[in-house]
Amino acid sequence: MAHAAPHHDYHLVNPSPWPLVSSAAVTIMMIGAVVWMKGLVSADAEGLAVLLAKGDKALFFAGLAGVLVSMFGWWADVIKESRAGDHTPVVSLGLRYGMVLFIASEVMFFAAFFWMFFDMTLFADSRTLIPEVGTWADTAAAWSTWPPAGVEVLDPWHLPLLNTVTLLLSGCTVTWAHHALQVGNRKEAKIGLALTVVLGVFFTCVQVYEYYHILHEDLFFNDAAINSGLYGSIFFMATGFHGFHVLIGTIFLIVCLLRLLAGQMSPEKHFGFEAAAWYWHFVDVVWLFLFAFVYVVFG
Repeated sequence: MAHAAPHHDYHLVNPSPWPLVSSAAVTIMMIGAVVWMKGLVSADAEGLAVLLAKGDKALFFAGLAGVLVSMFGWWADVIKESRAGDHTPVVSLGLRYGMVLFIASEVMFFAAFFWMFFDMTLFADSRTLIPEVGTWADTAAAWSTWPPAGVEVLDPWHLPLLNTVTLLLSGCTVTWAHHALQVGNRKEAKIGLALTVVLGVFFTCVQVYEYYHILHEDLFFNDAAINSGLYGSIFFMATGFHGFHVLIGTIFLIVCLLRLLAGQMSPEKHFGFEAAAWYWHFVDVVWLFLFAFVYVVFG
């Protein structure tokens, strides 16, 4: 017997392979990143046996390919649902709530990284000096010894400032594109969005160059500085996780640009673009905090 047509405004999605496929791909990619950087060994009765050698990139790029395929397939399915009329006003409201909650969860990720950074910045020494609660004098002393002596920090007014200006400018261009689309000016929307994508790619290229300089010159990881590895780990975790978000946001915006070029989206129906703009502004704001505290105040 045929199923009756639904008499509600909600959309029940069809079974999808993408959540499982993307989870497996991300797991493979992360294990591949560990293999690439550290290698994979197994302990047995005769000692350590190397399973995958350090520097082997194959597993990482296999996982990355799976992630990209999952992103393409999942986004394509959502776009098809939208164009089929499944995104009713109720569903669209749910999508907005979902995006807001997703960004809120991302805020908690970065809050954890900042918590870790400030904990080591303010209380690294006072925890060892006083077993209970440190005083303000100990806190002030901890400020003066962070970054650890011997660590050569980056000049915040060179590459970090360039990336700050780049992201701030990209926030302006994506807002320009969004407003242009809202009033039906598709030409300016395409130009603004294309400029945002270019600025996002430029930010990533500058950060890659900055990382290469840090690692090639052994600025953060050296034997002359106590806790230099801790400082370097916190720096790369916070800025690298943000850089990953910039990369994902750039891909998000590229998808929106391709849809605009294909004649999709309208002033009344363009939540995909709106969600991408929200995400991009979130990335901008997080970078301002990173620049202010990681590079300038405690640099």
